[in-house]
Amino acid sequence: MGTQILTEVAARVDAQREEELLAGFHRLLQRPMPDGLVRTELLRGADGEWRIQTLWTSREALDAMRALAEPPAAPTLFRNVGAEPHLTILEVAGKYADPVP
Repeated sequence: MGTQILTEVAARVDAQREEELLAGFHRLLQRPMPDGLVRTELLRGADGEWRIQTLWTSREALDAMRALAEPPAAPTLFRNVGAEPHLTILEVAGKYADPVP
């Protein structure tokens, strides 16, 4: 298995569209997840800043998802609420996970 990859899709969302964003994210969680997706989280920041961080098993898993006919879910979700997303792709160089969630 390759190095894990973290994608972060960020956008500023108008306050009037936040409920729509939340509902859309929850709908995404009801769909089958792409192979190689380890976890995904919707994060709220200050002043309308939102992020979706997704951990992938490898770069190959991310590339396979991006090669599908359907566009990636996170940027599409932000665009559906009138926000222009920005994608960052990071390699996981080290990590710690609490053994008891």
